Amino acid sequence: MTKWILVAAVVIAVAAFVLIQRSGTKTVYVNGLPEYNTLPGKEYIFERDCYIFKLDNEKTSYPLVGANAPDLPSSVSQLPNEVTDANVGKELPGVRILDTVHVGDRFKIVSVRRDEKRDSTRVTFEILFINESERRYPRLDAYYILDHSPEAKGAAPRMIDGYAVERVKK
Repeated sequence: MTKWILVAAVVIAVAAFVLIQRSGTKTVYVNGLPEYNTLPGKEYIFERDCYIFKLDNEKTSYPLVGANAPDLPSSVSQLPNEVTDANVGKELPGVRILDTVHVGDRFKIVSVRRDEKRDSTRVTFEILFINESERRYPRLDAYYILDHSPEAKGAAPRMIDGYAVERVKK
């Protein structure tokens, strides 16, 4: 009888390990790869008010940034149309609003990350506000303000004009 309990415990442990491996996410920092190595350190300026938020169905290392912007290639439909500080702290269906970002706020790319799941790969930028000490959420995941179409050709995603533009240093 004890032998069968031990066999059952081993089978359960192996099944749990396989299940975790199949549903897990492997995160790799790809800053050193040729297509990404020029991105860290680039500075940008927001040209649209955005929300800092967390989606209920998406686990991310950092809060996300984006807006309900049907006029742009990437939009988060769960967010309110108008970005206002009055919505900070609200829990809406599928999304929790943490803070806002305003036109003119500056940030830089600090890292490029590739999250690989069994059925998908996602490249995103970790961004950091220039005035990080003044921000409640200084580091964000920029997935929703990126154009991911270049990834199909093996190139890095790029910032969507309309969300942010690169800061040109003189």
